[in-house]
Amino acid sequence: MAVLQNFIVRMIDAHQTKRVGLGVYRVECNFEPSCSEYTKQAVLHYGAIKGSMLGVKRIKRCNDRDQVGTRHDPLLKDCDHV
Repeated sequence: MAVLQNFIVRMIDAHQTKRVGLGVYRVECNFEPSCSEYTKQAVLHYGAIKGSMLGVKRIKRCNDRDQVGTRHDPLLKDCDHV
């Protein structure tokens, strides 16, 4: 694993361990898997740059106040997202 990729994954792990979304922002992700887990999977699969870009796109769609339930939105590993 590349250095930047490893760093990003460790930061996401720390974020997930501390449950920052619920503790700091008092919000829950509207997606399953969570935005942090989705980003982690994308970074591991596509690398640091492309994976991070996919994560940012996902986070932009997160926390829709009008969303009632949780949407299942897995990382599509066979498609070219970017």
